[in-house]
Amino acid sequence: MRQTHRSGGAVVVASVILLVTACSAAQSPPQGGQDGPSVRARKVGGQAAVAHPATVQADELGAVPVLMYHQLVAEPRSAYDRTPQDFRAELERLARERYVPVTAREFSSGKIDIPAGTHPVVLTFDDSTVTQFRLDADGRPASDTAVGILLDTARKHPGFRPVATFFVNADPFSEPGGRKSLDWLVKHEFEVGNHTLRHTALGTVDDDTAQKAIADNQRAITQAVPGLSVVSMALPNGSMPKSRQLVLQGTADGVRYQHQGVYLVGADPAPSPFSTAFDPGAIPRIRSQGATGPEAQFTSTAWLDKLRDGTVKRYTSDGDPKKISFPRSEAARLAPAHRPAARPY
Repeated sequence: MRQTHRSGGAVVVASVILLVTACSAAQSPPQGGQDGPSVRARKVGGQAAVAHPATVQADELGAVPVLMYHQLVAEPRSAYDRTPQDFRAELERLARERYVPVTAREFSSGKIDIPAGTHPVVLTFDDSTVTQFRLDADGRPASDTAVGILLDTARKHPGFRPVATFFVNADPFSEPGGRKSLDWLVKHEFEVGNHTLRHTALGTVDDDTAQKAIADNQRAITQAVPGLSVVSMALPNGSMPKSRQLVLQGTADGVRYQHQGVYLVGADPAPSPFSTAFDPGAIPRIRSQGATGPEAQFTSTAWLDKLRDGTVKRYTSDGDPKKISFPRSEAARLAPAHRPAARPY
């Protein structure tokens, strides 16, 4: 698979106690962890009152880890496989370090509504395999699948939202048509994205074939879940079509598609959606893997270390989804379109 390597910045991100409103358990930040105490809350006039963004050193122009997963298997056969134990350990680490999952749709649209002092992470899954998701005889996600493990982690860490984005192909999760599987995911707030119908490497085909590969999958997804809006896509093998604009929008056989975010294979954290560096047509992802091997520096373990240690500037929420907070020294990194919501400090 093709990798795209880019560099990150550096800043030390420290977390301290912030006084905000008391939230429901589903919205409360993860407890404890390496970043210090959890965010606390108060009320002023019955409304949410967020302390000054400097209190949590908010930086909503920082980088966001978009993690890429494929199969969960007992014996990994490639760099893209992880064991269920590895996957669970990575989720536990994210929860301890006060990350809150958001979908690819939420990330690319800038609708990142998470508690002050926490950090967004996007969990993405390619190829719609049964190790990612399948329903047991009782109609519940099997406990050894990625969804089952994610739900279990969220039960242990109430602030860790059990959401993710699944980039699917034909007959997702080995279910012909995928109606039952996709319907369950959508009803439980997971996102379904496009990965082409037959995992077509778009850079190897002509423009018409590329559009058809994307549109055919759009049709299959919306046949399984009528009315579903598909706004996120992951490029199979990270292969970009010859005409790059075709990944964002196109038409084939009467089916029109339009994506607000297109995701690559690798290999570094994604820029903030409010940053001048953000490109919705080429959003980098990080391969989930331990920091070993020839590309260890580009694995999830290595990048999460850099984000935690401040080697790379990390997105830290101010708790107010209507504002974009950042140190005044970072103002040049704010995309002009977002200036009305800016809150530099």
